Amino acid sequence: MSKSLDAQALDTLFREARSFSYWQDKAVSDEQIRQIYDLMKMGPTAANSCPARLVFVKSDAAKAKLKPCLAEGNVDKSMSAAAVAIIAMDLEFYEHLPRLFPHTDAKSWFEGKPDKIRHSAFLNSSLQGAYLMMAIRSLGLDAGPMSGVDFEKLDAAFFSDGKIKSIFICAFGYGVRDKLHARGPRLAFDEACRIE
Repeated sequence: MSKSLDAQALDTLFREARSFSYWQDKAVSDEQIRQIYDLMKMGPTAANSCPARLVFVKSDAAKAKLKPCLAEGNVDKSMSAAAVAIIAMDLEFYEHLPRLFPHTDAKSWFEGKPDKIRHSAFLNSSLQGAYLMMAIRSLGLDAGPMSGVDFEKLDAAFFSDGKIKSIFICAFGYGVRDKLHARGPRLAFDEACRIE
């Protein structure tokens, strides 16, 4: 497991990967979506808590339900994508810990502690959302994450029981590369990091 990825894999995941807003008219299969999840779920979370919950919006009916929740600038880039993932956090994730982290009583770390629950759910679901994008890219697809959403509307439309709260969305499919802007600059190591 200590083998480095080759240059092509690093380009696919990081150096040449971009956030897409324009999409080819090309479908993503249910099998591809399952493959994405099967990769994503292997990324680490605290106490193997796996608090992310996903809805893959793909059908015309589901997209019609999603559309009124989107900021105006995100409508076309979402509706034209093959699919949109809603990344959300389960505020009762700790109920699964006896199965997911069985070697200690991790459930007791969270029961009756709403601030700790929300913090851990948000942090680890966000990590899982990042793993989702890496999984999408690793399978030859493109991703377009967005936070311009009315989250109250989104939760009412897709998570009406109140136990699951959305965090962000990510359109995905086959991007149109010739409509990308030039890549924005990144901070240099010395601007963002230090070694102590």
